[in-house]
Amino acid sequence: MHDVAARPSRLSPLNRRRVANFRANRRGFWSLWIFTTLFLLTLFAEFVANDRPLLVKYDGAYYMPVFKVYPETQFGGEFDTEADYRDPFVVEQIGKNGWIIWPLVPYNYRTVIRELPVPAPSPPSADNWLGTDDQARDVLARLIYGFRISVLFGLTLTILSSVVGVVAGAVQGYFGGWVDLSVQRFMEIWEGMPQLYLLIILSAFVEPNFWWLLGLLLLFEWMALVGVVRAEFLRARNFDYVRAARALGAGDIVIMFRHVLPNAMVASITFMPFILRSSIVALSSLDFLGFGLPPGSPSLGELLAQGKSNIQAPWLGITAFAVLGVMLSLVIFVGEAVRDAFDPRKTFR
Repeated sequence: MHDVAARPSRLSPLNRRRVANFRANRRGFWSLWIFTTLFLLTLFAEFVANDRPLLVKYDGAYYMPVFKVYPETQFGGEFDTEADYRDPFVVEQIGKNGWIIWPLVPYNYRTVIRELPVPAPSPPSADNWLGTDDQARDVLARLIYGFRISVLFGLTLTILSSVVGVVAGAVQGYFGGWVDLSVQRFMEIWEGMPQLYLLIILSAFVEPNFWWLLGLLLLFEWMALVGVVRAEFLRARNFDYVRAARALGAGDIVIMFRHVLPNAMVASITFMPFILRSSIVALSSLDFLGFGLPPGSPSLGELLAQGKSNIQAPWLGITAFAVLGVMLSLVIFVGEAVRDAFDPRKTFR
């Protein structure tokens, strides 16, 4: 049996040099690890911050409220409704015949804390590490869920806008002529539209939600990659390998997406982290102005708005600003590392 370590790498020498260049950028490399770790932790936010226990042992049986809803009668209560595990009566009943294992943060993003020692917003304490907002909800729990929804929104918008932008740029650059001129004139008009005002007007007709905001922002974000891909296709459409493929009878779709697109993807990949950054900023800005996610949703922009409205509670604005600053800085550092990794001056040095 051959040694696994002796097997040749599946990466080409060019891609191995790109990976080496990325790893050589220590700031970007560690930023990727930190950002990925934070995202994975928030991806399982229900196991980190929740007002339902992870595990309950009662009367010799085990229950997992984080996965399943149990009535209060299951734990010796009187009502058939869902058990409130923060109710002193339910806690006492379970404590008599078992025990409870809580998540690290025993609050959900929508949990209203009624036992605060001071009026909300309350300052950081041993129970609420980052304090509470003006509706008596735990700030740390809302940050965890808000981080997750911001990154998921940004990633989804980045992928969809990149697909649309790459296709539009490929069609423009490959066919050229009146197709290129028509799309360019349309983009010039479309870019001149007041995006924020259009979003505000459309939000007045339909209550915004995750997918509605995604569709609205996609109307404008797709243009980010069009220019880059268009330039690559305009440059490569008359190369010899394209002419040879056309002479051998290959169709336009095959030539565009099998032969020319891989060359254009190098420039596109370097722009994606910056598109992710702008997508996160766009969602946070709309939430800050009150035209973003529905009221009550965990949002970093909404927490910034609370910090603006509650100057007497500086921990709200400082916390939201710090989280957004760290998140966007990590994305920018990763983008710089990716840009350096694909830089031909460093790759072929």
